[in-house]
Amino acid sequence: MPVYDNIGPGYSRYRCADPRIVEKTVNTLGLAPPGILADVGAGTGNNSRAIADLGFHIRAVEPSEAMHRQAISHDAVDWYRGTAEAIPLPDLSVDGVFCILASHHFSSLASAADEMARICSTGPLVWLTFDPRMAETPWISDYFPEIWERAFAIAPPLEGVCRLLEIHTRRHVTIIPWSVPHDLQDRFMAAGWRTPELYLDPEVRAGISAFALAGQDALDDDLERLKKDIESGTWSARYRHILDRDAIDWGYRFLKAGYVLHDRGYF
Repeated sequence: MPVYDNIGPGYSRYRCADPRIVEKTVNTLGLAPPGILADVGAGTGNNSRAIADLGFHIRAVEPSEAMHRQAISHDAVDWYRGTAEAIPLPDLSVDGVFCILASHHFSSLASAADEMARICSTGPLVWLTFDPRMAETPWISDYFPEIWERAFAIAPPLEGVCRLLEIHTRRHVTIIPWSVPHDLQDRFMAAGWRTPELYLDPEVRAGISAFALAGQDALDDDLERLKKDIESGTWSARYRHILDRDAIDWGYRFLKAGYVLHDRGYF
């Protein structure tokens, strides 16, 4: 059963498409509308709709029925029930592929890469993913150590991911750093880096898989300590060095599998 069949009933309320992520995704793809793009691990389709609004035609691929039920229809977004490891699209059927913060849920990165290359033989493949080993000042590890340990478990080192993508897509992979803005509209795990009170909201936590899968009982003590430190000013005093920042590097990266590799170099 897909993870979000269990934890995603209110997902679309807080996991909104952030325009900066949308812009970065489209710019990294480097394609002009009206191209056909596959959104693999589309969730409720918030990013699919935002990119469709720019003139693209989207094939949204998502395994979770809970996510499908929350999807809002869009004339340029077609939905497909399926996984990244078995994408229900024909060979050579799209001009590009994007995957926004979904690859950590794939059962096999290699199979997912094979499938993306199958449906898009020469076009760009763009992933937004996360490597906690690259994070700057990840204070969440101080309050939620088990959550942070889980991030290391589910997010393999980026170097290995890039090598895997190159082997299975036969494309050159470029790593593009991306800093998390303080007013992020998509409430994923790093969204509250400057506003820690976000993590006290159970509905926000329910849309973040690492928190939702941990369960409330496992988090009670951690949440209580964070709440007390916010109210007492301890949190602000401890992390004052980030409070005037507009964005921070918490290990999020865009990966672009671009030029197709051949025996004699790049195509």
